[in-house]
Amino acid sequence: MYGSSRALPRRNTRQRSAIRDVFEHAERPLTVEEAHAALVARLPRAGIATVYRTVAAMVAQGGLVPVEMPGEPVRYERADIAHHHHFRCEACRRVFDLSGCIEGLRALAPPRFRVRDHSVTLYGTCANCGPA
Repeated sequence: MYGSSRALPRRNTRQRSAIRDVFEHAERPLTVEEAHAALVARLPRAGIATVYRTVAAMVAQGGLVPVEMPGEPVRYERADIAHHHHFRCEACRRVFDLSGCIEGLRALAPPRFRVRDHSVTLYGTCANCGPA
């Protein structure tokens, strides 16, 4: 999935494999800090600089894509996930994937405008943070 790149040596270290595994099993987009925390649970001596370098290489190789929200740290998710949108919890600040897309969203563009891409983010509280 991640191919080869000059940004990431071909040597597949234990840390790089573990970082890839963190993103493979993540159920939501992760910041580098969140990925590092998940990695440290497996490899306590893993450094955050290694996570930054590996994430940058995975983005360059097309294995991860950034998920950007205004005023927020960039999060990353696997590039092979089908088109979808996100939900941001205002309490815990985590971002979650939403499946699917809103019907007819592209039709909202004015006549003769070409929509290249779109992103929708819902804001509120997640199941863990909201009222029971």
